[in-house]
Amino acid sequence: EVQVVESGGGLVQSGGSLRLSCAYSGFAFDNWAIGWFRQAPWKEREAVGCITSSGGTTIYLDSVKGRFTMSSDNAKNTVYLQMNNLKPEDSATYSCATNYHFCSAYAPYFDSWGQGTEVTVSS
Repeated sequence: EVQVVESGGGLVQSGGSLRLSCAYSGFAFDNWAIGWFRQAPWKEREAVGCITSSGGTTIYLDSVKGRFTMSSDNAKNTVYLQMNNLKPEDSATYSCATNYHFCSAYAPYFDSWGQGTEVTVSS
């Protein structure tokens, strides 16, 4: 069973940076994808981006392009979401989720979800 645990959230001022981590375990196959999603109170969940086991990355959310990047450290079984120049509208609970197939912005394609880590950006 694949499990993921997010960490790294917190309170940051506008313009600041945070790096979120998604520690994974239990992959039975070498090919996988991990997606980052976020959801603010009273808003729909948004797909932020996705990274594959081979290191390919895709940012889906136009509002974070140029500010957010993803990376992975397979030796540590962890993927990262680096968030720079944060804005109050980035405040949300950020979650990572996994699948064995491909990157997608479509959340139902993902099987295992973490509990999320909360990011609050103050103005």
